[in-house]
Amino acid sequence: MHDLIAYTDGACSGNPGPGGWGVVMQAKAGDKVIKQRELNGGAAETTNNRMELMAAISALEALSRHSAITIVTDSVYVKDGVTKWIFGWKKNGWKTAAKKPVKNEDLWKQLDTAQAQHQVTWEWVKGHAGHPENELADELARAGMVPFKD
Repeated sequence: MHDLIAYTDGACSGNPGPGGWGVVMQAKAGDKVIKQRELNGGAAETTNNRMELMAAISALEALSRHSAITIVTDSVYVKDGVTKWIFGWKKNGWKTAAKKPVKNEDLWKQLDTAQAQHQVTWEWVKGHAGHPENELADELARAGMVPFKD
């Protein structure tokens, strides 16, 4: 049995503006990385939060079968959204506590669907703090936005 971990990050040049997302997926046996896969992509006109969400969605949708996975994100928005806020949003018909529409509802629904296929543990890591896999996910995210920049 291997541990499966996905390090995710989003980036945006301007907010909104061209953006990218990156994922570093690792299968580990103890502390040893058995296999590593890197994913990225982007959009011409987006926000940082949408790219953070897309990174997590892409990690989950890349899995071909039901898996136990830890997703490590530097986005408090994604971690708190998926572990705390989403339950109230769903109960309230995708409205916030202030009765406003949930921002990025389309991606939250996509993440909710993708997460339901797996056993997901969410972890937060401080961004731009020298964490090697988070730094690589950030590089992948910045590379994902390149085709959309002028």
